[in-house]
Amino acid sequence: MSEPTGAARRRGPFKVGDQVQLTDPKGRHYTFTLEEGKNFHTHKGSFPHDELIGAPEGSVVRTTGNVAYLALRPLLPDYVLSMPRGAAVVYPKDAGQILAFADIFPGARVVEAGVGSGSLSSFLLRAIGDQGMLHSYERRADFAEIAQANVERYFGGPHPAWQLTVGDLQDNLSDTDVDRVILDMLAPWECLEAVSKALVPGGILCCYVATTTQLARTVESIREIGSFNEPTAWETMIRNWHIEGLAVRPDHRMIGHTGFLLTARRLADGVEPPMRRRRPAKGAYGEDYAGPNADGGTAR
Repeated sequence: MSEPTGAARRRGPFKVGDQVQLTDPKGRHYTFTLEEGKNFHTHKGSFPHDELIGAPEGSVVRTTGNVAYLALRPLLPDYVLSMPRGAAVVYPKDAGQILAFADIFPGARVVEAGVGSGSLSSFLLRAIGDQGMLHSYERRADFAEIAQANVERYFGGPHPAWQLTVGDLQDNLSDTDVDRVILDMLAPWECLEAVSKALVPGGILCCYVATTTQLARTVESIREIGSFNEPTAWETMIRNWHIEGLAVRPDHRMIGHTGFLLTARRLADGVEPPMRRRRPAKGAYGEDYAGPNADGGTAR
């Protein structure tokens, strides 16, 4: 049985072509690709790549300035934060939430719109495996080119489960029996009709948006289309901790707002979503609101 795509690049001694992440004594990272006969240079001296080729991961190398660097392969979260960018990347904290709450499983058939620089595509491909299907749509050809290069660099070549289309999802979507749809775009509500036709009953729609106005419009559009259950929306934040002897405290900086996530599940054809029982706050909807159930109240 052959190894999954990219697995051989994640274990064993360092080889030519492997990416290496060096960590200096201050915790700073430096990433480069191993090449025979080359030298890695820093302001603290240099060392030959050949010193790492064939060495086990987790080795320590010293520069000519006698500074020690820890050598490891970069994790995927490290890789996506340091790779070349066209558009902004989906941060690892959000990618992890998408994999978990959109329930991405091995062999899943996934559609993604808004490839950006290929960050989320890399996470999705690793989760679905070679037997899955990821069809990614990107409006801008220059972004698609950068994303393709980043994904193929991480996996060591083309991934057999990936198809990349340049164009609008709502104009080009032909996939059927899709398990999951991930929308990372400015106006996900424009794609809901097409997405609802592509998703299998019980399939999950996951949207990633940056602002509260996008979030509100997406949720109301999902309610109005009537093909999904009540959406759930949230955001995540990460705060590291400083631990040094008795000095145990939260760091002064944290990874705060990057975007909002929302999920909703596709209902069976011909089924009406259950009536919402939660009463909105007084004044939540203005007098001119014309959304779903506007004549009788949004929630009962």
